[in-house]
Amino acid sequence: MQRRTLLSAATLLLPGLVGAQDYPKAGATLRYVVPFPPGGLTDVMARQVGQQLAEHWKVNVVIDNKPGGGGQIGAADVAKAPGDGQTLLAITLTHAANVTLYKGRASFDFQKDLRPVALLAGSPMLVVVPAASSITDFAALVQQAKVRKLNAGSSGNGTPPHLTLALFNDLYKTSIQHVPYKGGAPSITDLIGGQLDVIFSNLPESVAQVKSGRLRALAIASGARHPLVPDVPTTAEAGAPQLLVENWTGVMAPASTPEAAVAKLGAEVLKIMAAPDVEERARAQGFRVDARGPQAFARFLSDETARWARVIAAAGITTE
Repeated sequence: MQRRTLLSAATLLLPGLVGAQDYPKAGATLRYVVPFPPGGLTDVMARQVGQQLAEHWKVNVVIDNKPGGGGQIGAADVAKAPGDGQTLLAITLTHAANVTLYKGRASFDFQKDLRPVALLAGSPMLVVVPAASSITDFAALVQQAKVRKLNAGSSGNGTPPHLTLALFNDLYKTSIQHVPYKGGAPSITDLIGGQLDVIFSNLPESVAQVKSGRLRALAIASGARHPLVPDVPTTAEAGAPQLLVENWTGVMAPASTPEAAVAKLGAEVLKIMAAPDVEERARAQGFRVDARGPQAFARFLSDETARWARVIAAAGITTE
């Protein structure tokens, strides 16, 4: 009798813990919302993780692409979903910046309505110029940016290429002009054509053009050289140790999702990302696996939100 009483008390004190061992039920359907179009970096990683979750847990995982609003439409959908562990959200650096960019205008509170599950991986930014450019290295880019008007393309206002450009301008007190495009591909096309001077590009969007000789890579904004472009120096080696930027991706859930379910999901995702075949596939796609569980991801996300808030304020970036 006493044992039953103690168990009942534990159930009241720790809602969601009892029954977490039954989460998720075999055959259940998990909806994994990707707030960007199919085929992009975030989508590719979400599909890999979703496939592994389906196999490991014997569940159905449906990738639900909800693009638009700078990633806000899909995020709002998950923020308002039931906290039953059946709905997940793929996020990127863009969402950390959106906390500032959409402050007072969003239909949900990113920091209160969603909770971190796991960080997956990051893809460093690659500084690229046309192959015919007179700018032959990173030092020359800094020097030219100080003495003449340069322009830089991006995949849109508030996107990682734009934010990296803003950080560069802030660090070097330069004023390279931002030219936003509707996606990374058209900006790369114009860079190759010579209409742009430079792009602080997502690595997978430009690495093929670097390898083909159409673009020249000046530096990679990471702490170590990348195996896809081993001859390209890091920004630290090029004299810019503060220009470290990765477009990372992670997993969130509605804030009301029980902590035990989040912990179990986070642990499973870490196991997935540690698998050699998953890590090798990610590396070939330009990612650096950087898997972190709920608590570590929460700290990382808080730091990233604060970091980009400062850059956005200094550059006066808006989405309007």
